[in-house]
This record gives sequence, structure tokens and C-alpha cells, in this order.
Amino acid sequence: MALAVTVALALLAALAPGQDALLNVCLDAKHHKREPGPEGRLYGQCSPWKDNACCTANTSAEAHRDRSLLYNFNWRHCGAMPAKCQRHFIQDSCLYECSPNLGPWIEQVGSSWRRERIRNVPLCREDCERWWQDCGGARTCKENWHQGWNWATGTNRCPWGSMCRPFWQVFPRPQDLCEKIWSGSFSYSPERRGSGRCIQMWFDPARGNPNAAVARFYAGRKRDPPARGEDGAPGSNTAPPARGSHPGSGQALRAGPC
Repeated sequence: MALAVTVALALLAALAPGQDALLNVCLDAKHHKREPGPEGRLYGQCSPWKDNACCTANTSAEAHRDRSLLYNFNWRHCGAMPAKCQRHFIQDSCLYECSPNLGPWIEQVGSSWRRERIRNVPLCREDCERWWQDCGGARTCKENWHQGWNWATGTNRCPWGSMCRPFWQVFPRPQDLCEKIWSGSFSYSPERRGSGRCIQMWFDPARGNPNAAVARFYAGRKRDPPARGEDGAPGSNTAPPARGSHPGSGQALRAGPC
């Protein structure tokens, strides 16, 4: 009996580090802190992460600018973006820069400006749908915002010959917007907010950060994948393509978040 208990404890000790490495971590990327921790004050829509953040106050402020110095990316490449639409992109930036709960979806990349990216983060369906609805009147000339821009002026401009079109034409469904705009950094989850099975871009910090529990769930799935047919197909918590290139680097740009 004593031997069995000893063996069980040893197995748990061996497994725990693998799971812990996916929890409460920051991306190894351009503006992220090495480790998450409290920030005295984060700006605007990034403030929910102030108790445990991967971003600094300066980064959170830059995430709110029309042409942020973080990546020199201009949201208004096809004219003014409605405020109700732009707030989703700001929130997207805050999630990417500040969240310590994206570990299960981090993967290595060979880039001159970051070593890691996120892929297939399951965004709650309401977050994707509201993002799509609020941006219906906005315009863009590209489906994939990570690459293919004209950087001749030092900031992103539409490629020669491209046309500005309404978002609803470029992204016919909420799933298209969430999954294509950052080349697979997000996936459209059928799960709803509060289910514990999808990441929320928006949350009330007074009620705690719901994404911590979601990260624990998917970290456990990566360690012990479910059999086919159990809670979704195998590999459904893993991820798709890399997020972008730095202007002028010739690699894929990560123009905002993710």
C-alpha cells in the first residue's frame, strides 16, 4: 500500500510541471513582461488584468491609440473605424498583451521580434458574434491582417489594387472574422461565456478572471487528451497559423493582438 502511494505521488510530481508550464505565463514576444504580476494601473479596456498582467501600463495605453507605437499598425486603413467596432480591436489587443491565461495555446515561432505566438484560442461565441455585429459598418481591404500590407510609408496601407469593402463582405460570418483576421490565432467556439470552456475577451474583474479556469481545463486536456467522441474531437484544443510579421522584416506581422 505504501509503495502504491509513493508511486502515485511520484507520477503526480512528474506530471504537474508540464501542466503548470501552461498556466499563469506570458508570451515570449515583443512587449510582454517575462512573468505576470500586479500592475498599479492599466489603462482603459486593459484594466481588468491589473491584478495579474503580462503587460505594463505603457503597453496598455498604447493599445488604445488609432496608430499604436506597439506595432505601428493603423486600424483606419480604409477610413474612420466606428468606435463600437474599434473597441473590440482594443479589447483584442488587451487580451493578447495582458492575459496570463493563454498558455495552452502558445507555440514557438521563428520571428525576429517574438519567439512565441498564440494559435486557436477558443473565443466564446458571444464575443465573436458581437465583434462581427459591431464591425458590420467598418471597412477593410484585407481578410488577413497579419501580412501582405504596403509598408512603404512606415505604417500599413492597403496593397496596390485592393479595394476597401464593408466588413460583412470580407467576413461573411462571425467565425470568418475571429479565425481569419489574425491567421488562426483565435478559433470560433460554440461554447458560451461562463461555460468554463472558452476564453472571454471581456469580463468583470470584480467577479474574478474566468479565463484562469478555462486555461486550467485546456492545460489538463493537453496533458491527458480525451478519447475520440469525448467532449469534442481530439486536438480540438490545439491550434492553426502564425500571427504576423514586423514591418519591414519580411515576416508575418502581428499587427495588434494575437
